[in-house]
Amino acid sequence: MHETSLYLPVKRFLEGLGYEVKGEIGGCDLLALSAGESPVAVVCELKLQFNLELVLQGVERAAVADEVWLAARLSLKGKGREGDPRFRNLCRRLGFGLLAVGADDAVHLLLSPAAPAPRRDPRRRSRLVDEHRRRKGDPALGGSTRAPIMTVYRQEALACARAMVGGPTRPRDLKAQSARAQAILKRNVYGWFANPARGLYELTPAGHEALVRWPATPGED
Repeated sequence: MHETSLYLPVKRFLEGLGYEVKGEIGGCDLLALSAGESPVAVVCELKLQFNLELVLQGVERAAVADEVWLAARLSLKGKGREGDPRFRNLCRRLGFGLLAVGADDAVHLLLSPAAPAPRRDPRRRSRLVDEHRRRKGDPALGGSTRAPIMTVYRQEALACARAMVGGPTRPRDLKAQSARAQAILKRNVYGWFANPARGLYELTPAGHEALVRWPATPGED
């Protein structure tokens, strides 16, 4: 199968929108013009799969087109890039339209070039800024994928654990280590704390191991 198998289905689709379509003009897989003396020039690039190369071709064509469309085959199991919201959001930000051609040559409109770019998520942004400001030092190497990330929550849990080495402790005595000490001990996300008696918490073996794995650095306590 070749990209040319996509041409006629996409041509018919764009003709249905009122464009006059011709193939292989100026290096473009497909060029469509609207009627009138000042036509809208639409370039569509064709690939068997939605991928980065297709997007890069669209970026190159954006300099000469009023609209850019990217067309590819629908993946057989629905696990292609066309189903990845990150891919769609990238194309939305670039202002590209997306067309998917099914096995029966039916053309599916996945994204219009007129679709607005994704809005910024203020809640997620706020969480990022808060994590950056509250994290002590710079304990995590960018690009880490296997090692646990030293988040603010983990830093505060470790601070509580260090203060509990001497024996059972009440959450209210750990406020200097973390304002949310009680919640950290109660949730016990990492399995570091045990509750031997009402209102008291102590370190588990896992908690002691964590203190060996992540020793305190200057300024953390």
